[in-house]
Amino acid sequence: VVKVITYGTYDLLHHGHIRLLERAKALGDYLIVGVTAEDFDKNRGKINVNQSLMERIESVKATGLADEIIIEEYEGQKIDDIRRYGVDVFAIGSDWQGKFDYLSEFCKVIYLDRTEGISSTELRAKKNGIKIGLLGNEEYLKKFIKESDYVDGIDTRMLEDCDLYNGNINDVDAIYLISNPKKRFDQIKASLLKGKHVLCESPLSLTEDEIIELYKIAKENNCILMEAIKTAYSTAYNRLVLLAKSGVIGDIVSVDSVCTSLSQIEYMNSENIGENFWGSLCTWGPIALLPVFHLLGTKYLTKQIITKRSTKNELDLFTKIDFVFPDSIASIKVAKGAKSEGHLIVSGTNGYIYVPAPWWKTDYFEVRYENADDNKRYFYQLDGEGIRFEIVAFAKAIEMKKLYPYISFEVSLAIGKIIQDFYDKTDYLEI
Repeated sequence: VVKVITYGTYDLLHHGHIRLLERAKALGDYLIVGVTAEDFDKNRGKINVNQSLMERIESVKATGLADEIIIEEYEGQKIDDIRRYGVDVFAIGSDWQGKFDYLSEFCKVIYLDRTEGISSTELRAKKNGIKIGLLGNEEYLKKFIKESDYVDGIDTRMLEDCDLYNGNINDVDAIYLISNPKKRFDQIKASLLKGKHVLCESPLSLTEDEIIELYKIAKENNCILMEAIKTAYSTAYNRLVLLAKSGVIGDIVSVDSVCTSLSQIEYMNSENIGENFWGSLCTWGPIALLPVFHLLGTKYLTKQIITKRSTKNELDLFTKIDFVFPDSIASIKVAKGAKSEGHLIVSGTNGYIYVPAPWWKTDYFEVRYENADDNKRYFYQLDGEGIRFEIVAFAKAIEMKKLYPYISFEVSLAIGKIIQDFYDKTDYLEI
């Protein structure tokens, strides 16, 4: 029996995929098809896959060409698979010509001609075809533009504030906002009323009622309103949350989250600040609050906001918030006018999770126990600080006409409530 193996993502399975599988099948008696997992695809830079792993496996199975389907999950797996399954022929599309010559030490390597004029990339680009207008902090918008280049079918253009109100957004499908938090409610509302989908940095607004109103307007106008916190879309952060909730450290008793930066210190102590600069809590608060609300929920019993403001303007240089939940506690520290170790620590009854600074951009964390021999380290690819995966999620929500939020409505409201209480000086102490 001649065994043949081939690999692919098989996203939006099309005639080109089927022809390649048919050619591979004809090379032997038994065809093994490796379908790449989402995380491995991300590591290879393929972050805009439309279908889930199970959907893609089912599509390959439906062709009737695969005698066996396996999942490709890690670098170097091809050699392991060739040895494990006793493979005689490795087959792959000719667009990979020469890339897998090293496998000839283990089996015969054949590059198959691909079907011209069709690819999943082109299908995704045609399927998505989303033009996004950008408004706000130009420095951050440059990052957004750079990361959007990794996502098929996304086109961007810069907007002025007045464009939202004078009808100059007819050529865009969606709006991305990283503007002054005090202006976001009006900007989001204007965009939604014109039928534009909105991706906006957190917080969406400065009050709970305004956030509720925005989601209501989005629903009435069949628009996607999505809150942007890039950390929520990073693989390491999501794995951390799943591990913590699985009980790997026992019951969670405490979450300590710290986010600080001095990159804008000159503005924090200036009498003349521009509208694209805002205080520590509005800048860092949503990120720091994310693991608190994801791990402990949003139903805290009490909280205490402690802040230190600049003597030159109204901006907060440093803010600390302590929470008491029914069975746990939490603390966040955020600062643009002070520096501290930007780590995240999740404490449990059996151990704790430690994420080194800057935890919001981490590709690595540790699960630590009393016996250090039991400690485990977890490493994950981090591309674009989570921004490109955020764009993919936004594009998919628009395409599917349904939001699958990494940041739930309840979490969005809880963040808005903290911001509102800060400005209203509720549960508040200034030092």
